[in-house]
Amino acid sequence: MRGLHADTGYLLYRLGLRSGQLFNTFLQESGLRLRHYAVLRFLATSEGALQRELSARLGYDPSAIVGLVDDLEKLGFAERRPSPDDRRSRIVVLTDEGRAFLRDTDEAGLRVTNDLLGPLEPAERAALHALLLRIAEDGLA
Repeated sequence: MRGLHADTGYLLYRLGLRSGQLFNTFLQESGLRLRHYAVLRFLATSEGALQRELSARLGYDPSAIVGLVDDLEKLGFAERRPSPDDRRSRIVVLTDEGRAFLRDTDEAGLRVTNDLLGPLEPAERAALHALLLRIAEDGLA
């Protein structure tokens, strides 16, 4: 019988948990969690998104997205605006305050990643990232 560490899926799961713990610790002072951060990062790469698009792209339950966007609006990091394509819909956009928050947290976010990947050499980190990106593009699209 194989041990747990022989199972790649389990290792990915455990590393994901550890990564989430490190990011949540780093975000704790701001009152945000990793899920909020993911929404902000996604919005930083777009001109805005419908809540259902955020749900689909991030893999979060639609009801969770509503709460996350509510939290980000209260902090002034995101806002809902009428959709130019459909007046009944609202898009979520990143505010200037949200962009500033992301800029201010870039260095700390890199430290979290560096702590997690500390045992790896730079070339190994690049290879791991490329492999995970390939899996994510295929399996999470």
